[in-house]
Amino acid sequence: MTENQPIDATSLPLTRAVYALQLNGEGGCLPLTVAAPLTMSHPAWLHLDANDAESRHWLAATPLVPETLRQSLSGESLRPRMTRQGEGALLTLRSIELASPAAVSHWVVIRIYATGTLLLTSGQRQSAVLEAVRGDLLGNLGADDTSGLLVAIADALVDQVSEAIDTLHDRIIDMEDSLLDQQLPPRGELAQLRKQLIVMRRYLAPQRDVLARLAIERLPWLTDDDRRRLQDIADRLGRGLEDLDSCIARTALLADEIASLVADALNRRTYTMSLLAMLFLPATFLTGLFGVNLGGIPGNASPLAFMLFCLLLLILATCVALWLKRSKWL
Repeated sequence: MTENQPIDATSLPLTRAVYALQLNGEGGCLPLTVAAPLTMSHPAWLHLDANDAESRHWLAATPLVPETLRQSLSGESLRPRMTRQGEGALLTLRSIELASPAAVSHWVVIRIYATGTLLLTSGQRQSAVLEAVRGDLLGNLGADDTSGLLVAIADALVDQVSEAIDTLHDRIIDMEDSLLDQQLPPRGELAQLRKQLIVMRRYLAPQRDVLARLAIERLPWLTDDDRRRLQDIADRLGRGLEDLDSCIARTALLADEIASLVADALNRRTYTMSLLAMLFLPATFLTGLFGVNLGGIPGNASPLAFMLFCLLLLILATCVALWLKRSKWL
């Protein structure tokens, strides 16, 4: 199929599509129906559930997608990548769902095949990124063509990623403030945070390269203005990667600070126990010596012997304490 040929709507899985929309060229859209022919001036967007067996079967067999790209569009590849064939481009992108603070680690895959007349997306049934783009179209604030629609998806995706980075950055700040107050984070929290940062960087670095490459591809349906916007989005994602590198370095410093605080606390306890041992060592020696009982206990005939012995121990402990204080050990 060439760029100028209309698409037969009957060839599309409209009943299985999560979204089946036809752009109206004015920032809005109309529901796509079998009766609506698709032409170059009326591009369509179909979003399919990658977990739906019928949708996967259609993606693997449709002539609308080059045969060499069908497997990638419905496959299991997770790493961000871009493949161009003819006038179409296939992109695999990663997104983060932020339904809750714990969802920062919830990564989803969005696979996109774009031409001048059709944009196919496949992934999980509900995606915050795609919902945001669809909401703009329903409010007549969206794209006019597939070029703008693809840029809108990339922009929403980077917005979601930036929000996730800000969430993790705020957690690091809270952890740093807690350490300044000598409060240690729960065990394992820092390791989990560091893992999330490393995984995020692992996915976003190739994703930036994908967007930067798309910006320089001479696809006939991708406008110069949208190329510039894609480059800006790639640059913004690059700045997010720099923030991630900074956050990873700060978690290393936090780990060192936590280790230092734990070591200091252990040293203080050990020091306190050592001082107590020094205080009680003379008393222990005397009580042991008097308790040998080889020739009888000294002073056992005197009713004041026990009181005098206790007074001696108290004086001895006081002298040891004064000596420790004078030596600046206390």
